[in-house]
Amino acid sequence: MKKHLNTSMPSSSPMVDASTYAHYLFNAFDTTSNGSIKFEEFVMGLSTLLRGTLREKLEWTFHLYDINNDGYINREEMTEIVRAIYDMMGKYTYPAIKGDVPKQHVDAFFQKMDKNKDGVVTLDEFIVACQEDEMMMRSMQLFENVM
Repeated sequence: MKKHLNTSMPSSSPMVDASTYAHYLFNAFDTTSNGSIKFEEFVMGLSTLLRGTLREKLEWTFHLYDINNDGYINREEMTEIVRAIYDMMGKYTYPAIKGDVPKQHVDAFFQKMDKNKDGVVTLDEFIVACQEDEMMMRSMQLFENVM
């Protein structure tokens, strides 16, 4: 499944690298952390994203970003996620992505999410900040119209 997920990620150019993001996505579906995704895990993940409550969708997204599964999102994890997304977009994205743009996105994420300024984002901070963000709420509603 992991190999298939990586090869099935969209790519319109050989300059696109979806492998890192596919790895993180795979780990988010692999809820037992055993290196494989059972059909039940896959269906439960899709069910959460497509038909779950807002809180369930936000929890799933938080766990995608919490790479080391310690219950917090730190700057390193968010930087890895942002870089993986930019790698997936490709090197010839227009307008071109400058070297400091990922750091700017991570800084903006922490400015918005890290309410107590302790350097990490908890699940509760993430949920509250997302619920206060109109654009995030609209993006969560996109899943409702998929099926």
